[in-house]
Amino acid sequence: MNTLSFGGRFAVIAVLSTVLTVALLATTAYRELVADFESVLTQRQQLEAQAYASRVNQRLQLRLDALGALASQLTDGEQLRPGPELDRIIRRQDTIAGYFDIGIVVFDHNSIAIAEDRHVPGRLGTFYGDRAHFQRAIATGQPHISRPIIGRTTGAVLLSFLYPIRNDQGDFLGLVTGGIDLHKTSLLPEPGKLYSDAVFKVLDTLHFTRVDQVEPDNLLPPLPDPGESALIDAALSGITSGVVTDEDGQRWIYATRHLERVGWLFLRAVPYERATAPAQASFTKFIAISLALLGIMTILVLIAARAASRPLEQMAARMRDMSDHTEDTARLKETGAPEIRSVARAFNRLMDEREAVDELKSQFLANVSHELRTPLTSINGSLKLLAAGKAGELPGNAEKLVSVALRNSEQLQRLITDLLDFNKAIAGQLAMAPEPVNVRDALEQACRNNRSYAQSHHVALELGDVPELRVTADPHRLRQILDNFISNACKFAPNGSRVTLRAKPAVDGLVRIIVSDRGKGVPDHFRPKLFQRFAQAEASTARAKAGTGLGLAICRELATLMQGEVGYYYRDGAHFWVALPVCNPALPEQATP
Repeated sequence: MNTLSFGGRFAVIAVLSTVLTVALLATTAYRELVADFESVLTQRQQLEAQAYASRVNQRLQLRLDALGALASQLTDGEQLRPGPELDRIIRRQDTIAGYFDIGIVVFDHNSIAIAEDRHVPGRLGTFYGDRAHFQRAIATGQPHISRPIIGRTTGAVLLSFLYPIRNDQGDFLGLVTGGIDLHKTSLLPEPGKLYSDAVFKVLDTLHFTRVDQVEPDNLLPPLPDPGESALIDAALSGITSGVVTDEDGQRWIYATRHLERVGWLFLRAVPYERATAPAQASFTKFIAISLALLGIMTILVLIAARAASRPLEQMAARMRDMSDHTEDTARLKETGAPEIRSVARAFNRLMDEREAVDELKSQFLANVSHELRTPLTSINGSLKLLAAGKAGELPGNAEKLVSVALRNSEQLQRLITDLLDFNKAIAGQLAMAPEPVNVRDALEQACRNNRSYAQSHHVALELGDVPELRVTADPHRLRQILDNFISNACKFAPNGSRVTLRAKPAVDGLVRIIVSDRGKGVPDHFRPKLFQRFAQAEASTARAKAGTGLGLAICRELATLMQGEVGYYYRDGAHFWVALPVCNPALPEQATP
């Protein structure tokens, strides 16, 4: 963390916080999803069990209602019809007979079979009053369905449906019954195939047998002993739904529904994985979306961190600019966090104070320069008269001293002139008189005016390739720029080399005038300060002391006032250039190499 920037630390903290938040949310969400799916599956099993029990109950009731319709036909209003007539009536009930595969039997009030729709040896004349379901039907006088029983004559596991026969006065006359073989009948419908691995069981809670698994060799299969089947134990416990783990360690979601009229318990169960599988799928989708959002959030956090740290970087850049004496006076926006606003406000205040100091310095230099210019002009004129012998011939030593004084006064006058011009330029008070200027004529005149200066530095001044072009410029200020460029080139060009002046069209309707020498050029570290005032690349050398450090700064200001620009590049020597607007834009343009 110590090596990370402010923005990087902010991003790391934000991303880690987001990851932890997502992890906590994901864990909580997964638990809630599993709980929700468990609840949904439990309700679904309850609905399945209830729907199955309702279908079975409807089939039971349908058979009872059919027997009830038949019972009304077995009496003449006062008593049971005669036996042959009863046989004829019940044997003509093909629809009702289809509900009872064991057959339909009519019993008198003593519970003795007196008529049947199909012959079963030994059934007619048999007394059935000793059976519990007969006793209950007679005692209550209500239709009744027996529990699964073993038929005396058929030996099958069957259900017996009993419906009382009554006369018009409501007196009990007997019973009409029908039986179904649980092994052969369609009483139990096929359970819904909601899941292929679902478990469905029908339990007889009185005899503790499996109703749904009646087989010829196992008519009433008993339920497992307690402890052998956790699922059946949970169903018989009276808790109608829940989650149970079986003896193999597998978890089940179960639900039960009890059909009281026959004492059956319908058990429906599915593996617990049915709840966790969709939860895991939803959780995986949630994680994928979270990762995508985390990626987006990371980008946004990086952008936010960058936005938060940008003012600090700008402050650092401005401070570096201040230390490098650049002319950038832009202020920082006092926005953002309170700390950022406080630092920006302090920086802007520092910039105000710096500008005030610069303004005070400029005013001081301008005032001093203006006050020195008048007496210095008088001194310079007097020295020129002495040097010219107007006051008489001077002794040899006096002549040398006057020559040195005159040279130094002229240098001091140039410095004062540069200071005044620069202050006027940056204040926008320097007068400009732009007019069409022939580039070749301007360069030829610059060569003539500076040839003797070049010879004093042992370099040759020549005119290179200059096409016929005209620029819009102030001739005097253009000559001042060229004189500065030529002066610098002559001072830093190797002895015996050449300083070349040339021109060429540039882009954007400008003409570039270039002054080139064969010197070693400007050091790389000094290039950003090249056109700043009082800046000198060789401040410790005697050659640098010969200049004022204002020449190139004045060139930049003059070019700006003439809608142009200045620059520098190094290519087999130093190349200083000034670009000025072309006077005739119709001339063809060429790309600068």
